[in-house]
Amino acid sequence: MADLRTALCGIELKNPVIAASGTFGYGSEFASQAALDRIGAIVVKGLSREPIRGNASPRVTETAAGMLNAIGLQNVGVKAFVAEKLPLLGQFGVPVFANVFGYGLADYVEVLSVLEDAEGVAAYELNVSCPNTKRGGLEFGAHAGELSRAVEAARAVAKRRPLLVKLSPNVTDISEMARAAVEAGADGLSLINTLRGLAVDAHSRTPVLSTGSGGLSGPAIKPVALHMVHQVSQSVDVPIIGIGGIATAEDIVEFLLCGATAVQVGTASFWDPARVADLPAELDSYLDADGTAKAAELTGGLRPPAGAA
Repeated sequence: MADLRTALCGIELKNPVIAASGTFGYGSEFASQAALDRIGAIVVKGLSREPIRGNASPRVTETAAGMLNAIGLQNVGVKAFVAEKLPLLGQFGVPVFANVFGYGLADYVEVLSVLEDAEGVAAYELNVSCPNTKRGGLEFGAHAGELSRAVEAARAVAKRRPLLVKLSPNVTDISEMARAAVEAGADGLSLINTLRGLAVDAHSRTPVLSTGSGGLSGPAIKPVALHMVHQVSQSVDVPIIGIGGIATAEDIVEFLLCGATAVQVGTASFWDPARVADLPAELDSYLDADGTAKAAELTGGLRPPAGAA
C-alpha cells in the first residue's frame, strides 16, 4: 500500500482527500452514505455571524460537464454550528475545517472569535471568493488591498489554528492575490472557488437561476483550476489545496503534480455522495500501479512538456 499521509499546515491528514465546503453540508448528513472516517478532512459549509436563508429557488442547475449554483451561503450561523453541528463530527476521527464568511470585516472577526473558543476545529478556511452573494465575499477576494485587510483582520483573531484563504478565479492575476494573502498572514491557500457563469432557458428567454448568474463548478473548470494551482505554486511557499472538477484518482494526481498538497472534492458529491470517501482507496491503487510509494512525493512534480528545451 502507498503512504497517503499528508501534512497540511502542521495538521496530519491520513490522506490528501478533503470534502469541500458547500457541497458536504456539515459533514454528518453524509454519514449514512459515505464512510467519513476514510477521508482526510471535512470542510463544513460557510459559516456566518447570523443564520442566512440563502437565495430563492431555483438556485442549482446542471450544465455541460458541471453545475451552476447560487445557494447564497445558506447556513445556521456560527453559534448554532458550534452548539449543534460540531459535536456530531467528533465521532468520525477526521480534522474539521471551518469555512468562514462575512459581509464585512467585523463579521469575519466575530465568526472567528466564536470558533476560537470552540473545541473540535482543526483549521479555518477564509471564504473571500464566493460569487453568489450581493455583498461581501468576492468584494474582498477581487482586490489585493481588500484581501490583505481581510486576512490581516482574520489573522489578528485566529491564534489557535492555521488560517487558509480560499481564492477566487475571477481575478486578473491570481498569483498577485496569493502573494497578498500570504504576506497578510495566510498559512495556506485553497483554490479555486467557482467561476462566474450564466445558464439561460431558451424557451422562456430568462436566466435559469433566480439570481441570474451563479458559480460554475465541476469537470468543466478543471483545466482552469490546474493552471491556477500551478501558477500559485510558483509564486508562494505555503501549502495549497487544489479544487475544481476532481472526481478520480487521476484528477488528484494531476493537482498534486501541479503543486497542491491536498485536494477538495465538491461537485462529485452531488452525483455520488460516497465519491469522496471512495477516492482514497482508488488513489492508493493508482499509486501502487504507478510504483509511487508516497502521495506527498508527487507535489510539485510536474515535468516540462515533451520536447521542451
